[in-house]
Amino acid sequence: MIDIDGVSYRIGGQQILRDVSLRIAPGGVVALIGPNGAGKSTLLSLIARLQALQSGRISVNGLPVGQVADDALARVLAILPQDLTVTSRLTVRDLVGFGRYPYHKGRPTAQDDALVADALRSFDLEDIAGRVLETLSGGQRQRAFVAMAYAQDTAYLLLDEPLNNLDIAASRALMTRLQMLAAEKGRTVIIVLHDINYAAAYADRIIALKEGQVIADGPPRQIITDGLLQDVFETGAKVFRVDDRPVVLV
Repeated sequence: MIDIDGVSYRIGGQQILRDVSLRIAPGGVVALIGPNGAGKSTLLSLIARLQALQSGRISVNGLPVGQVADDALARVLAILPQDLTVTSRLTVRDLVGFGRYPYHKGRPTAQDDALVADALRSFDLEDIAGRVLETLSGGQRQRAFVAMAYAQDTAYLLLDEPLNNLDIAASRALMTRLQMLAAEKGRTVIIVLHDINYAAAYADRIIALKEGQVIADGPPRQIITDGLLQDVFETGAKVFRVDDRPVVLV
């Protein structure tokens, strides 16, 4: 369980989050949506202790963020932020192996090797495991980064806009894979998405933010409405139903 209680956050004179309180139960795919500047990435970063809490409390499986040791939290929560800087000469296998560092501290065991192999297999990377990152397509690189976070073998997997720069085929493949892993392995995937249709198609729960506040929270079929689009995104785009799923036409 992730408990978020009364979290606010400021950068300079700008209020990024305003008294956010949420409870995220284990299992499934949870999508954070909202316009630019809504606070989605900041909230994800605070949960993952990439930024220090200013007010309020966050706990992950009972571990208080900001008070517990980083390596203890890294065993229950993994994050893939938007901006990652790694050497392009790394192989896919080396990159995915970094996900095991919180456990082996530079001395991988047979169990670590097995979990890396599972991550490569789960994200269809076995055939390119020996290739260096600079030789990969954008979709392949993104799958490798997500596999690195997945190899950390945590209950919670936080992904900040992993579909950036991916084409429709790569985006669908990655979201389908994440949905399947959440269902089959019991992982909780919390993902920031800009495309509301991907959130509606693949998430079990959507949390919509605007100006640092939670505006709507619930299953896609219930909360994706014309009114939500107007309230959150200030657009007159319309929602239609396709196979009982909400689809936004622009």
